[in-house]
Amino acid sequence: MERGRTETIDEQARDWICVIARCDPRFLGKPFSCWSLSKLRDYLIEAGYVTTISAETVRRILHERGVSWQATKAWKASTDPDFTLKMRRILDLYDHPPANGRVICVDEFGPLNLQPRPGRAWRSQGQPVRLRATYTCDQGVRHMIAALDLATGKMHYRIRDRKRRREFLAFLKTLRRRWPGETLYVILDNFSPHKHPEVRAWCSANEVELVFLPTYASWLNWIEAEFAAVRYFALNGTDHRTHAEQDTAIGDYIRWRNHRAKPKTAFAAGSKIRHPDYPFKAA
Repeated sequence: MERGRTETIDEQARDWICVIARCDPRFLGKPFSCWSLSKLRDYLIEAGYVTTISAETVRRILHERGVSWQATKAWKASTDPDFTLKMRRILDLYDHPPANGRVICVDEFGPLNLQPRPGRAWRSQGQPVRLRATYTCDQGVRHMIAALDLATGKMHYRIRDRKRRREFLAFLKTLRRRWPGETLYVILDNFSPHKHPEVRAWCSANEVELVFLPTYASWLNWIEAEFAAVRYFALNGTDHRTHAEQDTAIGDYIRWRNHRAKPKTAFAAGSKIRHPDYPFKAA
């Protein structure tokens, strides 16, 4: 019955259903910011686009025309006047690593506090994993600083109590010892410790080139995707009671990951950022 009723909706009415579904209801005089299927159905009948229709028929029409229920996403435009120049420099390093050096993406991850973390897991229906809802953060926070080596795909990290220029410089020195004789091209954001005069002076004297991201363009740092995986596989769904326990979980995952790592190639292949006329704007 429902399918037969769907077929009585002509093509013009179907077009209007999809157009209205994509509109902000407030533009059409309604006091809500999004449509439910029932509210959309009621408006279609009230405005005379159809004489009768069910919410399920509306859903089917939207599905057939490729209109789906999606979450709103935020974006932020870069205010960096050298956005394009910096972006192309980073993409060139990703695509054509210098023969005399090594390209490394560096960033901080955290803060790492101790609290129950929501997550997902395969469970029998009606039997979700339960985590405590009450807790106190009385053991402070820690911070991870990590580097992604594009040549091998491996991550190298340290977890520390602070993330000052002192900790950052100490981490750079460990990277320098790991790859002696190579120029290091370190891609990183504009966090103030990264730009400290002491850090810059040491880098200039030790064949380390700091390649800064454009402002509001953390998505250009390849390590960000790896941090998302660390959060998903090492932290989500956990309830660590000590920092030592949490540090161990992170370390175990990164060692597992590194054992299976492969060189990183083809960053954002096919993305709009690869177009030569990619505009000076958001990620």
